[in-house]
Amino acid sequence: MNVKLIRMWSGEDVVADLVKETEDSITIVNPIVAVPSMTEGQLGFAPWSPILKGRDIEIDVTMKYVVYITDTQDEIIDQYKEMYAPIATPPRKKLIL
Repeated sequence: MNVKLIRMWSGEDVVADLVKETEDSITIVNPIVAVPSMTEGQLGFAPWSPILKGRDIEIDVTMKYVVYITDTQDEIIDQYKEMYAPIATPPRKKLIL
């Protein structure tokens, strides 16, 4: 899984599995968008396109609509993988100092 944060010209922050990137377009799977939560200072996630036919559908996005593509926070990646990974993986071990 290649989980990336994609900022769109519309202002949306999309988190998705980046399958392919060319000069003209990107191909993503299982996109979600960050939405403000009712609880102050927290974010929730919703499907980027909630009326897609199903999961694991590849979506081609023209690069002219993409502002940037970058890595996102590790916690977001872990949460995303919990939602979409075919196999459940145990949480990362943390060192306690």
